[in-house]
Formats: sequence, structure tokens, C-alpha cells
Amino acid sequence: MTSRETGLLVLAATPIGRAADAAPRLREELAGADVVAAEDTRRLRRLAADLEVEVGGRIVSYFEGNEASRTPVLLEALLAGERVLLVTDAGMPSVSDPGYRLVAAAVEHDVRVTAVPGPSAVLTALAVSGLPVDRFCFEGFLPRKPGERARRLAALAAEERTMVFFEAPHRTAAALAALAEAFDADRPAAVCRELTKTHEEVVRGPLGDLVAWAADGVRGEVTLVVAGAAPRVLDDDPDALRAAVAELEAGGTPRKQAIADVARLAGVPKREVYDLVHRAPAPGERSTP
Repeated sequence: MTSRETGLLVLAATPIGRAADAAPRLREELAGADVVAAEDTRRLRRLAADLEVEVGGRIVSYFEGNEASRTPVLLEALLAGERVLLVTDAGMPSVSDPGYRLVAAAVEHDVRVTAVPGPSAVLTALAVSGLPVDRFCFEGFLPRKPGERARRLAALAAEERTMVFFEAPHRTAAALAALAEAFDADRPAAVCRELTKTHEEVVRGPLGDLVAWAADGVRGEVTLVVAGAAPRVLDDDPDALRAAVAELEAGGTPRKQAIADVARLAGVPKREVYDLVHRAPAPGERSTP
């Protein structure tokens, strides 16, 4: 049981679309907290009105711009024995939203931290994507600058877990194009738009097809789910890759398909296998008979 000497920090998930998705406990926490720290105080008041609950404690803002300066103030309240409720605009605090600093500070000072579970764009998109969910990773927002984004994706090209990304609607087309270039246009993916809202839409297909779909623009909040790389079951040695393509071709598989199959099994880009097959071995590199 939490003592008044240590206080309690409550992280509460808020609806990502419909207010009706709020957990019943969210109403209790809004009414009973001594302090409610909100990413957007206006949205908090609208949510409270939709839930027909009166916020019982004082409301303070807690967003990216003031997170560093506001954290010590909230920590002081916690150390004074107060119950502090943290909510962000949608979903769970700390998951691509403010919260980590306050949680870390609370833990460092032995303040108990708990959560009100509820809506999550990450898990909702993953569940409806149709892609494997047994292993996944959340990568947040991709870098805005093309060079930084390309480097981030290059580091993820061999990731075998299903990946979840957040993206702004006006950058979705560019993000999909970068994903297709880094991961291959045939990599399965899903664009999840306006999840749980009136205009919810989930578009599934290879990255190359999704690039074309997004060319005319995308509206609303977007979560991208991308299949992981196929497990590496072939040696990525150049000689081994050439030999694998040659073996498939000898069995009647067209070269283009053979290259795609070998790239998938080796966990390397198709372009890499294509270049190996269509150029002479480099000096010192073994050649396939």
C-alpha cells in the first residue's frame, strides 16, 4: 500500500480515437488525483467532459517543451505524498510521448509508479496489420532528414521482428519510399490510418504498392507496420549467393525470381544479389564454376 510519504505516479492510457474506449479506471483516476499532468490541458478537459467526470485535482501542462523543467515540480509533489496522474494526448505516456523523464525521476527516488492500461496505437496497428505478432519492435518516428532516415533504415534492414513506426501524414509517402528502398519493394507492410476513428483505414500490401497508394497524399494519424526480414538461412558469402541463384536457375526458376528468392533467404537486398550475379568476381573473390 502506498504511503502518503511517498505518493504515487499513475500513467494513464487515453483513447486514440473514441472516448468510449477509455478504461473505467481512467474516470476514477481523473476524479481522485491530486495533480493531473496533461500533454494538452484543453484536450484533457474535452476528454473529461466526454467521460462525464470532473477532474478533482489541479491541472498542469506537461509536454515536450516543458517536460524537463516541469519534472522536478511534479517530483516534489510526489515526494510530498500526492497522487499524480499523467496523461498524454492519446495512448500511453512515455511511448513516443512525454513521461519517461518523470518515471525515471520517480523510480530514482523510490516513488511507486503504476499504470492504467488502455488504448495503444502500437498494439492496435500490430493486431490489425495481418503481419506476424509473435516478435515485434517499436521504432517510433523516423528521422525527418533523408540522410538520417536512410541510415536508420539501413541499420534495420536485417531486423527479423515486425516493426512498428509512427509517421506524420505529410511525410508518409516519403517514409514508405525510403522503406521500400531500404527493405525492398516486395516487403509486406500495412498503413494504419485513423485507428478506431470514424474514417479508420488499414491498407495492406508490398511496400512498393503502398508507395503508389500514398502518392496522392495521406490524411489523419498514421501508424506503419512492416514485416521483418526473412531469417538468414543462406550464407551471405558472394560465392554462396551466386551458387544458390545458379542452382535455382538450373532447376527452371527464372533468373529474376531466383535472385529475389536467394535475397530473401539470405536476408540481403535483391540489388546486392543482382549485382553479384551480373558482374565478374572481384580480385581475390572466389568464382562459381
